[in-house]
Amino acid sequence: MENINSKVFITGATGGIGNAITELFFKNNYKLVLTSSSDDKLKNLQNKFGKDNYYYVLDLSNTQKVEETLKQISNEHKDISIIINNAAITDDGLAIRMKYNQWSKVIETNLSSNFIIIKSLLKNMIFNKKGKIVGISSVVSILGNPGQSNYVASKSGMIGLYKSIAHEVARKNINVNIVSPGFITSPMTDKLNEVQKSNIMNSIPMKKFGEPNDVASLVYYLCSDNASYITGQNFHVNGGMLMV
Repeated sequence: MENINSKVFITGATGGIGNAITELFFKNNYKLVLTSSSDDKLKNLQNKFGKDNYYYVLDLSNTQKVEETLKQISNEHKDISIIINNAAITDDGLAIRMKYNQWSKVIETNLSSNFIIIKSLLKNMIFNKKGKIVGISSVVSILGNPGQSNYVASKSGMIGLYKSIAHEVARKNINVNIVSPGFITSPMTDKLNEVQKSNIMNSIPMKKFGEPNDVASLVYYLCSDNASYITGQNFHVNGGMLMV
Protein backbone atom coordinates (compact mmCIF):
# COMPACT_ATOMS: atom_id res chain seq x y z
CA MET A 1 0.00 0.00 0.00
CA GLU A 2 1.30 3.47 -0.85
CA ASN A 3 1.57 5.25 2.46
CA ILE A 4 4.37 7.80 2.33
CA ASN A 5 1.91 10.67 2.08
CA SER A 6 -1.15 8.98 3.59
CA LYS A 7 -2.66 10.52 6.69
CA VAL A 8 -4.57 8.65 9.41
CA PHE A 9 -6.82 10.10 12.11
CA ILE A 10 -6.87 8.08 15.36
CA THR A 11 -8.71 8.61 18.64
CA GLY A 12 -7.69 6.92 21.87
CA ALA A 13 -4.05 6.55 20.83
CA THR A 14 -2.82 6.37 24.44
CA GLY A 15 -4.75 3.18 25.31
CA GLY A 16 -3.41 -0.35 24.86
CA ILE A 17 -5.18 -1.11 21.59
CA GLY A 18 -4.98 2.49 20.40
CA ASN A 19 -1.26 2.64 21.04
CA ALA A 20 -0.67 -0.61 19.14
CA ILE A 21 -2.69 0.70 16.18
CA THR A 22 -0.83 4.02 16.20
CA GLU A 23 2.58 2.36 16.40
CA LEU A 24 1.78 0.14 13.43
CA PHE A 25 0.80 3.07 11.21
CA PHE A 26 3.78 5.09 12.45
CA LYS A 27 6.20 2.28 11.58
CA ASN A 28 4.71 2.18 8.09
CA ASN A 29 5.36 5.87 7.43
CA TYR A 30 1.86 7.27 7.83
CA LYS A 31 1.33 10.84 8.94
CA LEU A 32 -0.63 10.76 12.19
CA VAL A 33 -3.45 13.02 13.35
CA LEU A 34 -3.91 12.04 17.00
CA THR A 35 -6.39 13.17 19.63
CA SER A 36 -6.51 12.76 23.38
CA SER A 37 -8.60 14.02 26.27
CA SER A 38 -5.83 15.97 28.04
CA ASP A 39 -2.73 18.06 27.35
CA ASP A 40 -0.58 15.69 29.40
CA LYS A 41 -1.58 12.64 27.38
CA LEU A 42 -1.12 14.59 24.17
CA LYS A 43 2.38 15.64 25.26
CA ASN A 44 3.24 11.98 25.89
CA LEU A 45 2.09 11.13 22.38
CA GLN A 46 4.13 13.96 20.92
CA ASN A 47 7.24 12.79 22.78
CA LYS A 48 6.72 9.29 21.41
CA PHE A 49 5.75 9.99 17.81
CA GLY A 50 7.56 13.28 17.22
CA LYS A 51 6.76 16.78 16.04
CA ASP A 52 6.23 15.79 12.41
CA ASN A 53 2.74 14.54 13.28
CA TYR A 54 -0.37 16.39 14.47
CA TYR A 55 -2.01 16.49 17.90
CA TYR A 56 -5.34 17.81 19.19
CA VAL A 57 -7.03 17.87 22.59
CA LEU A 58 -10.50 16.39 22.12
CA ASP A 59 -13.10 15.90 24.86
CA LEU A 60 -15.39 13.37 23.20
CA SER A 61 -18.09 13.84 25.86
CA ASN A 62 -18.57 17.50 24.85
CA THR A 63 -20.51 17.49 21.59
CA GLN A 64 -20.00 21.19 20.90
CA LYS A 65 -16.23 20.97 21.46
CA VAL A 66 -16.01 17.87 19.28
CA GLU A 67 -17.77 19.68 16.44
CA GLU A 68 -15.50 22.72 16.77
CA THR A 69 -12.28 20.71 16.88
CA LEU A 70 -13.33 18.43 14.03
CA LYS A 71 -14.17 21.44 11.87
CA GLN A 72 -10.62 22.66 12.49
CA ILE A 73 -9.11 19.25 11.74
CA SER A 74 -11.20 18.91 8.59
CA ASN A 75 -9.99 22.29 7.31
CA GLU A 76 -6.34 21.68 8.20
CA HIS A 77 -6.14 18.06 7.00
CA LYS A 78 -8.22 17.65 3.87
CA ASP A 79 -6.03 14.68 2.91
CA ILE A 80 -7.00 12.37 5.79
CA SER A 81 -7.66 9.03 4.09
CA ILE A 82 -8.18 6.83 7.17
CA ILE A 83 -10.36 7.30 10.26
CA ILE A 84 -9.95 5.01 13.26
CA ASN A 85 -12.37 5.62 16.12
CA ASN A 86 -10.95 3.76 19.10
CA ALA A 87 -11.50 6.00 22.15
CA ALA A 88 -14.12 4.90 24.69
CA ILE A 89 -14.98 5.15 28.38
CA THR A 90 -16.95 3.10 30.89
CA ASP A 91 -19.09 4.19 33.83
CA ASP A 92 -20.66 0.98 35.08
CA GLY A 93 -23.74 0.32 37.15
CA LEU A 94 -26.92 -1.73 37.10
CA ALA A 95 -29.53 -0.11 34.87
CA ILE A 96 -31.99 0.31 37.74
CA ARG A 97 -29.43 2.39 39.65
CA MET A 98 -27.69 4.12 36.75
CA LYS A 99 -27.96 7.90 36.74
CA TYR A 100 -28.81 9.63 33.49
CA ASN A 101 -25.46 11.44 33.36
CA GLN A 102 -23.70 8.04 33.54
CA TRP A 103 -25.75 6.95 30.55
CA SER A 104 -25.42 10.13 28.52
CA LYS A 105 -21.66 10.65 29.01
CA VAL A 106 -20.86 7.12 27.83
CA ILE A 107 -23.22 7.41 24.85
CA GLU A 108 -21.81 10.83 23.88
CA THR A 109 -18.20 9.70 24.20
CA ASN A 110 -18.46 6.25 22.64
CA LEU A 111 -21.18 6.71 20.02
CA SER A 112 -22.18 10.30 19.26
CA SER A 113 -18.54 11.33 18.82
CA ASN A 114 -18.18 8.67 16.11
CA PHE A 115 -21.04 10.22 14.17
CA ILE A 116 -19.59 13.73 14.46
CA ILE A 117 -16.07 12.64 13.52
CA ILE A 118 -17.18 10.66 10.48
CA LYS A 119 -19.62 13.36 9.35
CA SER A 120 -16.91 16.04 9.68
CA LEU A 121 -14.19 14.18 7.76
CA LEU A 122 -16.30 12.29 5.24
CA LYS A 123 -16.80 15.21 2.84
CA ASN A 124 -13.06 15.36 2.16
CA MET A 125 -12.93 11.60 1.60
CA ILE A 126 -15.78 11.81 -0.89
CA PHE A 127 -14.04 14.68 -2.68
CA ASN A 128 -10.76 12.73 -2.75
CA LYS A 129 -12.62 9.61 -3.91
CA LYS A 130 -11.03 7.32 -1.34
CA GLY A 131 -11.18 6.45 2.33
CA LYS A 132 -11.13 3.77 5.02
CA ILE A 133 -13.12 4.05 8.25
CA VAL A 134 -12.74 1.57 11.12
CA GLY A 135 -14.51 1.68 14.47
CA ILE A 136 -13.49 -0.33 17.53
CA SER A 137 -16.56 -1.90 19.14
CA SER A 138 -16.55 -4.84 21.59
CA VAL A 139 -17.62 -8.46 21.97
CA VAL A 140 -20.21 -7.27 24.51
CA SER A 141 -22.00 -5.39 21.73
CA ILE A 142 -23.39 -8.79 20.76
CA LEU A 143 -23.30 -10.66 24.08
CA GLY A 144 -24.51 -7.90 26.39
CA ASN A 145 -22.95 -7.46 29.83
CA PRO A 146 -24.66 -6.91 33.19
CA GLY A 147 -23.81 -3.57 34.74
CA GLN A 148 -22.78 -2.06 31.42
CA SER A 149 -26.03 -1.19 29.66
CA ASN A 150 -24.66 2.23 28.68
CA TYR A 151 -21.36 0.87 27.34
CA VAL A 152 -23.01 -2.04 25.53
CA ALA A 153 -25.61 0.27 23.98
CA SER A 154 -22.89 2.57 22.72
CA LYS A 155 -20.88 -0.29 21.21
CA SER A 156 -23.98 -1.91 19.67
CA GLY A 157 -25.00 1.48 18.29
CA MET A 158 -21.65 1.78 16.56
CA ILE A 159 -22.37 -1.34 14.54
CA GLY A 160 -25.65 0.04 13.23
CA LEU A 161 -24.06 3.43 12.55
CA TYR A 162 -21.12 2.03 10.62
CA LYS A 163 -23.18 -0.43 8.57
CA SER A 164 -25.55 2.38 7.56
CA ILE A 165 -22.70 4.68 6.55
CA ALA A 166 -21.08 1.78 4.68
CA HIS A 167 -24.22 1.57 2.54
CA GLU A 168 -24.19 5.31 1.91
CA VAL A 169 -20.58 5.56 0.71
CA ALA A 170 -19.98 2.14 -0.87
CA ARG A 171 -19.97 3.62 -4.38
CA LYS A 172 -17.54 6.40 -3.35
CA ASN A 173 -14.51 4.09 -2.91
CA ILE A 174 -14.85 4.37 0.88
CA ASN A 175 -14.81 1.25 3.06
CA VAL A 176 -16.42 1.26 6.50
CA ASN A 177 -15.92 -1.60 8.97
CA ILE A 178 -16.03 -2.53 12.66
CA VAL A 179 -13.56 -4.54 14.75
CA SER A 180 -14.93 -6.03 17.98
CA PRO A 181 -12.22 -7.18 20.42
CA GLY A 182 -12.84 -9.66 23.22
CA PHE A 183 -10.57 -9.74 26.27
CA ILE A 184 -7.30 -8.13 25.30
CA THR A 185 -4.30 -7.82 27.62
CA SER A 186 -4.42 -4.36 29.16
CA PRO A 187 -4.18 -2.54 32.51
CA MET A 188 -7.83 -3.53 33.00
CA THR A 189 -7.15 -7.26 32.65
CA ASP A 190 -4.03 -6.90 34.81
CA LYS A 191 -6.30 -5.85 37.70
CA LEU A 192 -8.34 -9.05 37.55
CA ASN A 193 -7.74 -11.59 40.31
CA GLU A 194 -7.01 -15.24 39.55
CA VAL A 195 -10.63 -16.35 40.09
CA GLN A 196 -11.89 -13.67 37.68
CA LYS A 197 -9.27 -14.60 35.10
CA SER A 198 -10.15 -18.28 35.43
CA ASN A 199 -13.86 -17.60 34.91
CA ILE A 200 -13.11 -15.56 31.79
CA MET A 201 -10.72 -18.17 30.41
CA ASN A 202 -13.44 -20.80 30.73
CA SER A 203 -15.45 -18.85 28.16
CA ILE A 204 -12.54 -18.53 25.71
CA PRO A 205 -11.80 -21.67 23.66
CA MET A 206 -8.20 -20.56 23.04
CA LYS A 207 -7.70 -20.22 26.83
CA LYS A 208 -5.77 -16.97 26.63
CA PHE A 209 -6.27 -13.23 26.38
CA GLY A 210 -5.52 -11.51 23.11
CA GLU A 211 -2.74 -8.99 22.61
CA PRO A 212 -3.22 -5.40 21.38
CA ASN A 213 -1.35 -6.27 18.18
CA ASP A 214 -3.97 -8.93 17.39
CA VAL A 215 -6.45 -6.09 16.98
CA ALA A 216 -4.02 -3.60 15.44
CA SER A 217 -3.00 -6.02 12.69
CA LEU A 218 -6.59 -6.50 11.59
CA VAL A 219 -7.29 -2.77 11.68
CA TYR A 220 -4.21 -2.13 9.56
CA TYR A 221 -5.28 -4.77 7.03
CA LEU A 222 -8.77 -3.27 6.75
CA CYS A 223 -7.16 0.09 5.94
CA SER A 224 -5.03 -1.39 3.17
CA ASP A 225 -5.74 -1.77 -0.53
CA ASN A 226 -5.89 -5.54 0.08
CA ALA A 227 -9.24 -5.00 1.81
CA SER A 228 -10.78 -2.91 -0.98
CA TYR A 229 -13.77 -5.27 -1.39
CA ILE A 230 -14.63 -5.47 2.32
CA THR A 231 -17.17 -3.08 3.77
CA GLY A 232 -20.01 -3.03 6.28
CA GLN A 233 -18.56 -5.92 8.27
CA ASN A 234 -18.08 -6.53 12.00
CA PHE A 235 -14.93 -8.56 12.69
CA HIS A 236 -14.57 -10.38 16.02
CA VAL A 237 -11.15 -10.82 17.66
CA ASN A 238 -11.89 -12.86 20.77
CA GLY A 239 -10.16 -16.25 20.72
CA GLY A 240 -13.44 -17.99 19.95
CA MET A 241 -15.37 -16.49 22.88
CA LEU A 242 -18.09 -15.57 20.41
CA MET A 243 -18.48 -17.36 17.09
CA VAL A 244 -21.00 -15.77 14.74
